Amino acid sequence: MKEVRLTVPVRPEDLKGLEVGTVVYLDGVLYTGREGLYKRILDEGLAPPVDLAGVSNVNFHCSPAASVAEDGTITMGAVTATASFRFSHWLQRWFDVSGCKLIIGKGGMSEEDYRTHFVPHGAVYLTTVGYGTGALLGRGIKRVREVHWLKELGIAQAMWVLEVERFGPFLVESDLQGNSLFERMGKQVNANLDRLYEGLKQPALRRYGETTSRDDEVI
Repeated sequence: MKEVRLTVPVRPEDLKGLEVGTVVYLDGVLYTGREGLYKRILDEGLAPPVDLAGVSNVNFHCSPAASVAEDGTITMGAVTATASFRFSHWLQRWFDVSGCKLIIGKGGMSEEDYRTHFVPHGAVYLTTVGYGTGALLGRGIKRVREVHWLKELGIAQAMWVLEVERFGPFLVESDLQGNSLFERMGKQVNANLDRLYEGLKQPALRRYGETTSRDDEVI
């Protein structure tokens, strides 16, 4: 697997060479932002608390494990990505408002979302690697530079501006052409899935909660 280390803010030439499946680490400043931030700025029309493009062009969909002491000191020991597909209907407007070029989250989105929202804005999506990486990612957070709308939105939804070093690992889930790692690998897995059951009785376990069809299986 290829591995790259990018400095934030990322440049167009940094993203041009990224291929799906590449491992990425980040250095620099990024901010967190999800539905709470999007609703206030995009739906309610509030002005952003900072010059978004001036701060960073990397937006992390996540829930930080942070605490604020009485003297105002902030500690953030871990940060866990959250599922980005839930925010897809805001992204077209968010790219226009923020100038964002890199979205980080969990699980990815559909190739249609990538083609519709990401490709026209020259943006790429990075996904976290598996579950339980919150503490690992926390090691890459060097300092909380500032936090906005903490009282209004709470810890998970507030906008945290973070200084990071070797922050990752992340995987390139979508590239500048809108190709999706998960879509590509999912098609390969599904194409061969039936052969795994040849000659066997119907399995007892079914993937409830993962699909609307109780005839589908998962390995």
